[in-house]
Amino acid sequence: MKILIIEDDAKIADFLEDGFRKAGFLPDVASDGMKGLDLALIHEYAVAVVDLMLPTLDGLSIIEKMRHEGVATPVIILSAKGSVSDRVKGLRAGGDDYLAKPFSFSELLARVHALLRRIEGNLKPVAELEVADLVLDPWKREARRGDEVIPLHAREFALLELFMRHPGRVISKAAILEEIYDYNFDPQTNVVDVLIHRLRAKIDKDHEPKLIHTKRGMGYVLKAS
Repeated sequence: MKILIIEDDAKIADFLEDGFRKAGFLPDVASDGMKGLDLALIHEYAVAVVDLMLPTLDGLSIIEKMRHEGVATPVIILSAKGSVSDRVKGLRAGGDDYLAKPFSFSELLARVHALLRRIEGNLKPVAELEVADLVLDPWKREARRGDEVIPLHAREFALLELFMRHPGRVISKAAILEEIYDYNFDPQTNVVDVLIHRLRAKIDKDHEPKLIHTKRGMGYVLKAS
């Protein structure tokens, strides 16, 4: 599950990134307002955590522009400004929750999960994805092959979801790096190969037909044949 962090304080940003990653999220981090807005408009995130005082574009403007463009990503505002009037401004701008600095990460994480539960309760569940006897439930965060539930780590689940939303489509290493790891393609890195190997071991090793296929020089594809 991807989460966007827009925070210009490097120590706080690193603290948040590390905490969310350990909690099973896939964080993107932006250190200035314009970059954060670009990410919010281009990618889909479960939640955005936004500081108010930012270079190039302030947090309230980011949220207002997100809502103006129809981006419904829930936003938790982080700010050193903790007065009632500041909270009201943040919520009126389109924020969904407000947490004053200093804060504990455990409280922030609890608020993120509470916000996600609230949103899920107001929405109809997304349809399960199916390829052959492999089923993925995006809402329950569960994968099954036949009657077997397959435990997946966060990046394994994200990669499988990427494949299952595009069955039969060859997905390049560069696309996987950008979507799952969010950094530019480095032809020398083997993180994609390692992730593919781990996913294959769970999805294909003891099952037929094999579903994850390598297209040499092109990438990988999920298909039944």
